Amino acid sequence: MKILIVGGGGREHAIAHALSRSAQVDRIFCAPGNAGIAELAECVPIKPMEFDRLVDFTKEKEIDLTVVGMDDPLVGGIVDRFEEAGLRVFGPRKNAAVIEGSKAFSKELMKKYRIPTAGYETFDDPASAKAYIREQEKYPVVLKADGLALGKGVLICENEEQAMAGVAEIMEERKFGDAGNRLVVEEFLTGREVSVLSFVDGKTIRTMTSAQDHKRALDGDRGLNTGGMGTFSPSPFYTPQIDEICQRTIFQPTVDAMHAEGRDFKGVLFFGLMLTKEGPKVLEYNARFGDPEAQVVLPRMQNDLVEVMNACIDGTLDRLPLSFDDGAAVCVVLASGGYPEHYEKGKVIDGLEAFSGKTDVFCFHAGTAFDADGRVITSGGRVLGITALGPDLKTARKKAYEATEQVDFEGVMKRSDIGKAIDEA
Repeated sequence: MKILIVGGGGREHAIAHALSRSAQVDRIFCAPGNAGIAELAECVPIKPMEFDRLVDFTKEKEIDLTVVGMDDPLVGGIVDRFEEAGLRVFGPRKNAAVIEGSKAFSKELMKKYRIPTAGYETFDDPASAKAYIREQEKYPVVLKADGLALGKGVLICENEEQAMAGVAEIMEERKFGDAGNRLVVEEFLTGREVSVLSFVDGKTIRTMTSAQDHKRALDGDRGLNTGGMGTFSPSPFYTPQIDEICQRTIFQPTVDAMHAEGRDFKGVLFFGLMLTKEGPKVLEYNARFGDPEAQVVLPRMQNDLVEVMNACIDGTLDRLPLSFDDGAAVCVVLASGGYPEHYEKGKVIDGLEAFSGKTDVFCFHAGTAFDADGRVITSGGRVLGITALGPDLKTARKKAYEATEQVDFEGVMKRSDIGKAIDEA
């Protein structure tokens, strides 16, 4: 088979790595890809939102399957465009990807179908949002830009002053652009946060192994929200008992709700959960693999990824059990100094050869490119995801941090406490 992956981050590198292990795959293309993906695939200079160019390329190269890794093209309707052209594609259609594309939609879906989530209100204008917040006596309060904001459109406000500034930032100053046209004001939930990714074929859901992400930029969960500074899998807090509750009250009910709404979901459905004292509740949905969750979940998957993706497309997932190894994985993100706000690009990365041929330690490229001399340089905020496998979480964490010392670039920053919660389990 010939495969095209749409995207160019750490998630897409992890997908390419998993697909390259399939006996069914002969050749992989990636649009646009990055310097790390280039080791596994032929990178093509087409942007993820250039649907017509992607369709033309897919026809020209006789691609057998296109895998869409990113949220923007999914929410924008790339799957519909490919299907209209008679092309085989993995990912949800536009009317299903809205579960991530609009937080207001997802909250209303959960309310309608009684899927446990935080209490909330939705606003179209800043004055109404501010008036509502002034009536609240309980803090923190959570503000969420309705649309896509690169994982950064969520503000946790500790008091009224911060909340007023947050509304202004999202809806008046337009920090997140059109994503801030609507605002969700949400109750702050406390507990352990867990991510569960799943494959869905419209009716059947197969959940993957659990993971736990670290969103804040700095140690101790301080600093600004980022796209993710590291993750580990499995979560020791996601017990079989909690899984049973989630399967019954959250996972299958969400798939059934989308089907009932005429929005059959096919692809990867990501559940961001909070394990509260009242039970598991949904924080958010994503319509694709999480990043960096994919970097710890996919290396542990024992299935042929092509086979699973085809089952999702064909509606035959009920015949396919998922299998993950009994070990663990930890990913530590190496970011550019100053991320997620102001950071420099173009820094030469040293030490990448240390990962060549390794089967238990991986360097997934998130924001890299080649310079004019063919050297690998930084090209984004999150640069590399260093992932290690081990028989248990503590071993995997130790290996991951040791591996981060193998690579270096000017201004590199990382959290030193990824997976610290493991010690409390």
